[in-house]
Amino acid sequence: MSKRWYVVHVYSGMEKSVHKALVERIERAELEDAFGRILVPSEEVVEVKNGKKSITERRIYPGYVLVEMALTDETWHLVKSTPRVTGFLGGSGNRPAPISEIEVQKILSQMEEGVEKPRPKVLFEVGELVRVKDGPFADFNGNVEEVNYEKSKVRVTVTIFGRATPVELDFDQVEKT
Repeated sequence: MSKRWYVVHVYSGMEKSVHKALVERIERAELEDAFGRILVPSEEVVEVKNGKKSITERRIYPGYVLVEMALTDETWHLVKSTPRVTGFLGGSGNRPAPISEIEVQKILSQMEEGVEKPRPKVLFEVGELVRVKDGPFADFNGNVEEVNYEKSKVRVTVTIFGRATPVELDFDQVEKT
């Protein structure tokens, strides 16, 4: 049986419980051969709360689970009738459309990247106004001139003594205003 990847739409916030329910139902129905991996696409993000850095998990596609399976009436019905599953994405009725191998590889590499180098939870944009909350420029406001996600740094132009001065700061030293 050749397996393809399908996107399953689920209640938002229920991705993990749907994953668990699918695994249990597949075992009970003895359909392990018809199914491959079941993924909840997520990545790790760095969050700063009360001055402490913590790494949390964030869903890349909230409300969706990826299921690798050989599509038959039996497998389709098993997935579709799982609690908190609203249906398949794409295709029509009981004939969902699989996603391409290229799309699957893109999602897998995004997940892998998030584990190797967690992304910041807050994303900054050039031109955005931010407030410096730590360091010698604390309580100054400035405009984001440059964002470096590799080093988790931003270049912010702050006005000191009436002059615009660019300063390089860590992500956790600034906050959106």
